[in-house]
Amino acid sequence: MISFACAAPALPAFPLPSSLGSCAIAETVLVVEDEIMVCELAAEALQEEGYRVLTASDADEAEGILAREHVDLLFTDIDLARNTNGLALAHRARRVRPGLPVVYTSGGRGHLAHGDAVTDSVFVPKPYRLSALVALANDILRSHPDHA
Repeated sequence: MISFACAAPALPAFPLPSSLGSCAIAETVLVVEDEIMVCELAAEALQEEGYRVLTASDADEAEGILAREHVDLLFTDIDLARNTNGLALAHRARRVRPGLPVVYTSGGRGHLAHGDAVTDSVFVPKPYRLSALVALANDILRSHPDHA
């Protein structure tokens, strides 16, 4: 198993798998999750699919990553560490990157109220299958014209 440091902000990016070759350009997915094991599993599944994966354990850390990195998809838990919130994170991210695809997840909610989420976002309740997460990322990034 690959070791991921999901709670460590110093190294949020994971290298691309060597099977992609040095000239491949992979889309970048930012996984924002405060549960370390859940973060590691999601990041590993997305990386194995060929995505470049960045991780953050709270919204503040995620905003720093969004400010300095190109991100093609934001996958965020709703209730995060240090009383930060994935809903607010997505709204702030969309003000800077209006077309950024957003996928929300939560173990404490079965759905989102209509006005809570950013437009054209997706909600995936926990627990989710990693294969479903990967398939959703593939569908979103293949159908999104400019990857925000």
